[in-house]
Amino acid sequence: MVIFVDMDEVIADTYGAHIEIYNKQFSENLTLELCNGNEVWRMVPPERQQSVRDHARNRGFFRNLKPIKNAQEILRKLNEKHEVYIASAAMQFPNSLEEKSDWLDEHLSFIPWQNRILCGHKHILLGDVLIDDRSYNLEKFDGRTLLFTSPHNIKTTGFERANNWLEVADKLL
Repeated sequence: MVIFVDMDEVIADTYGAHIEIYNKQFSENLTLELCNGNEVWRMVPPERQQSVRDHARNRGFFRNLKPIKNAQEILRKLNEKHEVYIASAAMQFPNSLEEKSDWLDEHLSFIPWQNRILCGHKHILLGDVLIDDRSYNLEKFDGRTLLFTSPHNIKTTGFERANNWLEVADKLL
């Protein structure tokens, strides 16, 4: 199988990073549980929303993300059995292309640069499976789709869901 895997909120924890940066910047105690079903920026006072939206524009944001639990191990196993590509929107924020590439070198070095697609729209991808946290990326994909659970999408329906990487392994290994 040809499997495409998104980065942000699927293998790299952008959601948690937004909360961590916000809490540090404003001495707050925002939690994942308080944000469930929403984007982080919507769960802060209006005068702070732009600050949260701008996190991804700050140098180091993408480079310093933590891997999502079990992502590295399961992706290594998937890569041994299937053709795995990392497909991430990397053109929206000025630093993200370089930082995502460096992040992949460190955390998923077994996925060669030739199997990294840092792009805009994902509807151009042709393959068997797309794992993504954004339903709009899955809607136009002509193959099997797995909605990877992230706090922002817990209310999204209509897609086969994988709540974590162990569930991805059960479905694809």
